[in-house]
Amino acid sequence: MGLFKTALIGAAVYGAVKYITKKDVNGRSIADDIKEKAPEWLEKAKGLKEEVVSEYKTRTSPYV
Repeated sequence: MGLFKTALIGAAVYGAVKYITKKDVNGRSIADDIKEKAPEWLEKAKGLKEEVVSEYKTRTSPYV
């Protein structure tokens, strides 16, 4: 049963990679879009982190 499960997981991973790297009519893939937008998402995540940390500090501070 372990061999069958491993083969099934391998086939699913292969299918996912093939789908993500498949080029569309414009010659771009989902992976290309992710690579292009990753820095923007990283900056948004950093901003959100700072917002959450400052909100936590204002709510937990007994002197505010």
